[in-house]
Amino acid sequence: MLLDLSHLSAYASFISAVAAISLRHSFLPSSSRELLPRAACSGNTATTRSEWCDYSIDTDYSSEAPDTGVTREYWLELTDVTVSPDGVARSAMAVNGSIPGPTLFADWGDTVVVHVTNSLTNSLNGTSLHFHGIRQNYTNEQDGVASITQCPTAPGGSMTYTWRAVQYGSTWYHSHFALQAWQGIFGGIVINGPATADYDDDLGTLFLNDWDHQASTVDELYISAESNGPPTLENGLINGTNTYDQGGYRYNVSFTSDTSYRIRLVNAAVDTHFKFMIDNHTMQVIAADLVPIEPYETDVINIGMGQRYDVIITADQGSTADSFWMRAIPQSACSDNDNSEDIRGIVYYGSSTSTPSTSAYDYEDSCDDETDNLVPYISKTAGSETTNMLETATVGFNDDNLFRWYLNSTTMVVEWSDPTLLQITNNGTTYETSNAVLELPNANEWAYVVIETTLGVPHPIHLHGHDFYVLAQDSGTYSSSTPLNLSNPPRRDTAMLPGSGYLVLAFETDNPGAWLMHCHIGWHTSEGFALQFIERYDEVAAITNATALNNNCNNWSTFQTSNSIEQEDSGI
Repeated sequence: MLLDLSHLSAYASFISAVAAISLRHSFLPSSSRELLPRAACSGNTATTRSEWCDYSIDTDYSSEAPDTGVTREYWLELTDVTVSPDGVARSAMAVNGSIPGPTLFADWGDTVVVHVTNSLTNSLNGTSLHFHGIRQNYTNEQDGVASITQCPTAPGGSMTYTWRAVQYGSTWYHSHFALQAWQGIFGGIVINGPATADYDDDLGTLFLNDWDHQASTVDELYISAESNGPPTLENGLINGTNTYDQGGYRYNVSFTSDTSYRIRLVNAAVDTHFKFMIDNHTMQVIAADLVPIEPYETDVINIGMGQRYDVIITADQGSTADSFWMRAIPQSACSDNDNSEDIRGIVYYGSSTSTPSTSAYDYEDSCDDETDNLVPYISKTAGSETTNMLETATVGFNDDNLFRWYLNSTTMVVEWSDPTLLQITNNGTTYETSNAVLELPNANEWAYVVIETTLGVPHPIHLHGHDFYVLAQDSGTYSSSTPLNLSNPPRRDTAMLPGSGYLVLAFETDNPGAWLMHCHIGWHTSEGFALQFIERYDEVAAITNATALNNNCNNWSTFQTSNSIEQEDSGI
């Protein structure tokens, strides 16, 4: 389906469709079912993508955003389902009955309101919803991280998240409770705005996932992972579908010759680093995470877990064949998958698909980042460091002989019922005894963070509440003489820590709150590969709705106590 929200008529149709769907859900409040129309602004057209109303791609989005006065409101219900996306049936979780869940659309400058109802039936399943990469400027309590910014929402309960779209581009939402994100609780976010290159049509979000065939839940895989190491998953999915053992269905998309298409790639895998390509087609990359970049061309793109890339593909191969393979290839250097050669979709010209006979581009199996290619369109310079932190990542066994990841000998353990933000609003500082908490008390200073490892395993490092500057990233050993790139370095929210290497990132203390930084490999998050920054502690309580926070925590505590639930993972 082609969806170009830059045209008013298409947008109106979309709003009507959403309203029709919303009316089918009995839990929707009758007074809040209608989404507001677009503000008086035509956005842009296929030949003016750099423009956006009275703004443009030259506007510094980090300090200025449109004030549309428009609210986009969504209702999401989380349920248990049985699915067979590749022809093999298994239990899972869904958002509004689908995997991936519905995409949340907004315009740059809109306010987004998301009502989440937890209708999961398993008595252990609290939940939360995190809006990955959304900066949450001065809205830390909306970040949706269990044990950090909220208590889990108990089954039968609801929570409303409200945030402003001061960025634009492509990202995703997902649960931040246990391993629910990889059980099916995730979906896309598209924030319309300007772009660094023109294109004709927008194909929307394209998810790349790994997938298992466990008869029960992905949490069972975690039990195996913490006892025996990461499991090998059976398959992978492109936009929620693939084939396996002659069953299932391949994702496919029709191209019209001489038309250019924007695709918003998201790696939503639990533990798979992909190389993505479409045979015979070249990609123009225009954004990394939610940061517009100077466009560059490539045949193959590296995409780590949690990362996003916006690419433009011109349909210029219709005369050479009618169907082409779209490939998401797990990299064996860091990812094991039993179906690694057949995680594929089909791009076709004409009226119907056929089995492609095209060949993949040559590539070197590796778990690299795209860092060397990323030049942010809005040029910025990293400030001089005020705080410098060195974190060494290791893995070992805890007292129960289970695998845990450590940063400076500390593995994160935070409590569902006592989140960091609740402690702050209660003037607590009990977290000071843990090295998993780093305090940044002053405004508008620069924190430099060095993460290094001697282990050969790469890790996608994701920071909440900020885009960070990638100052250095390489194999080998970091030292004080390591050169740092301070002049318009890549900016993003998820970057790869190379195996047996180091990652140096920097960010400015311009957003008060309790912010998580963690490895985005699902097993590693649950095994404690994380730390949190308490940024500008003295300002946090004043910008937090303590009543809503306490009410949700009281509901969770009652539920947890009455069901005798014991926490067995890191809490995030």
